[in-house]
Amino acid sequence: MSINTRIPDYDLADRFDLTTRAQLRAIADPTRDAILDLLLDRAATVSELAGAIGRPKSTVAHHVGVLADAGLLRVVRTRRVRAIDERYYGRTARTFMVAVANRPGDDPLAVHAHALSVAAAESIAAHEADTLRTILRHARIPGRAAGEFWDRVVALSQEFAQLPRSGDTVHAFAAGLYPTDHPTLPDPDPDPHPDATDR
Repeated sequence: MSINTRIPDYDLADRFDLTTRAQLRAIADPTRDAILDLLLDRAATVSELAGAIGRPKSTVAHHVGVLADAGLLRVVRTRRVRAIDERYYGRTARTFMVAVANRPGDDPLAVHAHALSVAAAESIAAHEADTLRTILRHARIPGRAAGEFWDRVVALSQEFAQLPRSGDTVHAFAAGLYPTDHPTLPDPDPDPHPDATDR
C-alpha cells in the first residue's frame, strides 16, 4: 500500500481540452483508458502498468506512446536502475474534456468511449451482489442550467479521484447528463378560478 497522501503524486493541470481527432482516438481504446485511470492514483512505469492491467509490456509501451504523442501523458520523473533510466509516466491533466465537435457522418462511439455503457457493464456484479448505489432523476431545465450543474458534477468527480487510497476494493463513480424525450407536465395555467379553495 502506498503511504503517499497526495493524489496523484505529481503535478498536473486540472483540465485539458481534447481538440483533435487523434486525441479522441487515443482515449477511445479500453487499454489506454485503463492506463489513464491508473495514473490518477500515482505515476507509474510501463512495467507497473503492464502488471496492473495484465497485458504484455510491449503492448502497454505502445499504448503509452500513443497517449504521450497525443499530449495526454508525459514523463514526470526518472529513476536510474542498473544503468537504465526508468521512466515514470503521469497524466497531463486530471480531467480530459471533449472540445472537438463530431463531423457529419462520424460515429461518436468510434472516437470517444461511452462512459455510461462502460459503467453499466462494470456494475453488473455489484448489482447482483446488491452493493450497487445508483440514482436517476429527470428535470426540465434550460441548457445553461444543465451546463452549470455539469460543472459541479465534474468538480465532484475530481474530489472522488483525489480521495486517499486505502481498503481492498476499487470503487467507480459514474455520472451522465443528457437530453431525453422523458414526458413532462405542461406549465401550470394561471389560476382560472381565483375564488376557489383547495380541498
